[in-house]
Amino acid sequence: MVTETSGTFFISLLFCSSLVLALAQAAAMPLLEETTLPQDHPSTVPVVIIGNGPSGICLSYLLSGYKPYLDTATVHPNPILYRKLQETKHLPITEQDLEYLSEGLEGRSRNPVAVLFDTLLHPNADFGYEFPPVLQWRRDKQQHIPHLVLGRATPGGAWHAMEGSMLTISLGIWMELPGVNYRDLANGKRRDVTSDRATPEEISSYYRNYVKLKGLQKNFVDNTYVTSVQKLCRGHEGEGGGALWEVRGYQQVQNDTHVPFSLFAENIVLATGASDSPIRLGVEGEDLPFVFHSISDLGLAVSRRKLDINSDPVLIVGAGLSAADAVLCACNSNIRVLHAFRKSVDDPDLIFKQLPKTLYPEYHKVYNMMCNMAGNANVSLFPDYTSFPEHCVVSFQSDMKCLLQGKNSLKAFKISMVLVLIGTNPNLFFLKGQGQYLSQDPTKPISCKKNPIDIHPYTFECTKEPGLFAMGPLVGDNFVRFLKGGALGIASCLLKRLKKKGKLISNGGNDFI
Repeated sequence: MVTETSGTFFISLLFCSSLVLALAQAAAMPLLEETTLPQDHPSTVPVVIIGNGPSGICLSYLLSGYKPYLDTATVHPNPILYRKLQETKHLPITEQDLEYLSEGLEGRSRNPVAVLFDTLLHPNADFGYEFPPVLQWRRDKQQHIPHLVLGRATPGGAWHAMEGSMLTISLGIWMELPGVNYRDLANGKRRDVTSDRATPEEISSYYRNYVKLKGLQKNFVDNTYVTSVQKLCRGHEGEGGGALWEVRGYQQVQNDTHVPFSLFAENIVLATGASDSPIRLGVEGEDLPFVFHSISDLGLAVSRRKLDINSDPVLIVGAGLSAADAVLCACNSNIRVLHAFRKSVDDPDLIFKQLPKTLYPEYHKVYNMMCNMAGNANVSLFPDYTSFPEHCVVSFQSDMKCLLQGKNSLKAFKISMVLVLIGTNPNLFFLKGQGQYLSQDPTKPISCKKNPIDIHPYTFECTKEPGLFAMGPLVGDNFVRFLKGGALGIASCLLKRLKKKGKLISNGGNDFI
């Protein structure tokens, strides 16, 4: 049985014998330059998934032989889609025409397969209904595609690093992955059984347990850092020839030892999420030691009692949910807050206007504070909070002062700490040119909201790089509810290609193609 923590690299790489040998020999070595990595020829992996968050976990599930079929005991509320599903009910969804099934569906994702998979798992969810999924899952080990999932921590990705006291935006059931009911795992652990939202701790625990319950541990290599992904040309070897990808990096093992590795892959899946690099303001003084870009730094300052009711105010910059969480954290700790953001409180694009008040009362409280305290309109309501809509930061000064520019004014404030929470961007440093050439506008950096990776809408293969796939926030699906569609599209694409080549596994899934 493979353990979750993958304490030794070779256990997780049961089928990478030559790579195992190289890593075992290097186990006592420090982190090496890539040019000095062992020169053994590692095994070729059909699929390497970079990122072990919910995107990577869901794809591993579908590549491990789990196949979705129409559950004939259910009826989908969309009669047109239901008719299409019945036409080929003997086939798994992964073998059907996803473009045909997706046609005419609408939802809160720009990717049609994401909308399709969501409506199969959560029919009519956007209308407030909680219909059961119309899918049933069967496992066919002969349809297993060997793969590795490389992640920097244990399965769950960025959920392990999130502030534990916050609640998820999505309902708990929308955070679940196929085949394992979230409520079943969370039963008995809930703080408030009336709440359908969850804490990051509950969600990260669910993802770790999911990997165990579905027997996916052998595919996961934890504490792994990818440093380089390069496309190679293998030459012309008949139908088996073509391009390969070389993946290099290191795994951190016991005693902080860094074990370098190098392997080849026929296909690469980018599932790294969006939280790697905080977006910066780009103003003077942003590198000063009292300016931070993560809400966890506020929690740390509060826990260490570096901030209290007598401190100068904390400046929070941003009008998204992270900024709102920071406002709540500070106010709950009796810390004075200055809250600056560029948008008007009436801007229809503010996230608060898209959240139902009954489900998200704490965020609507922040929004009310933003409206009521604009320009100190009503100090008695929130005496320790002041909002500055339509304001931009001009600079931060070493004497703990900041300058805010409004429409007709320039204001200076003495502060104790700054939190710049205006979003995050992915960091694809391991790709050529940080992967910018893969985006919809290759003249600009990849942005999950404004400039995602350009993919084929039904296979999630990068339009500019065959054999390279992307899913999740990298293609604009920032919610777990929709990123699962990427797993469906990629698994369907790979299964169809391998079936066409007659190269599907037929021995239980422990050997490479």
